[in-house]
Amino acid sequence: MILNYKNTPLFFSAKGIGNPLVLLHGFLESSKIWDPFVEELSQKKQVITIDLPGHGLSGNLDNVHSMELMADAVRHTLLHLNIDKASFVGHSMGGYVCLAFYEKFPTMTKGLVLLNSTPEADSDEKRKNRERSISIIKRNKKAFVSMAISNLLSQENNIKFQVEVENLKNEALKFSEKGIIAALKGMKIRTDRKEVLARINPPKTIIAGEQDYVLDYQQIQQVAINCNTKFISFPDGHLSYIENKKDLTNFMHLID
Repeated sequence: MILNYKNTPLFFSAKGIGNPLVLLHGFLESSKIWDPFVEELSQKKQVITIDLPGHGLSGNLDNVHSMELMADAVRHTLLHLNIDKASFVGHSMGGYVCLAFYEKFPTMTKGLVLLNSTPEADSDEKRKNRERSISIIKRNKKAFVSMAISNLLSQENNIKFQVEVENLKNEALKFSEKGIIAALKGMKIRTDRKEVLARINPPKTIIAGEQDYVLDYQQIQQVAINCNTKFISFPDGHLSYIENKKDLTNFMHLID
């Protein structure tokens, strides 16, 4: 369905009844990444998926899509559905949005899962990489999308999941240059939220891939320890919803 949010389309889907579970996608992704999970999970839960601003079928709200701005869009969707409390799973950038959501609307959060994500802010090097990415997009969006998505998996898994990776790329190529850049700028300026994660009382989990090229596995494991957060390890890379689909499905069944 499409909501009108600040005169901008905001796409979401909601299926099933029961405890609400909100699934938030990452950068260069859309709510479609959750399609393989929705049918099964919605047998016992209400599963809500949302295209974050500038992604999927949702429009652009601003030149910078901060994590707080995206969190506001998520809240608008939940209020439309008369949901006052939900559990959240956020992949990569979606995890950043989950933490921003909790910080702004703590009473609406029943539980939180960071999937291939981190509460840490960008390092100086990563901020510079965001700027380089913006320059590349302005010159050749197609080349950037192909490179960025391929770099999320090992060469072996790029071959093993070739169909899924090509689908991701084709979907991302539909996003506007403005929307992609707005997300990069938003991620670049996001604040460090380790203290936010540490003080979360609801159940909280970090799921990390041992072969993740985006996040340092040892570092994120230490963050989980320091923030008193449950830590789950998967054997592959940054796209656990593709690479470790069965294990992730089993875990999400356990979310209350």
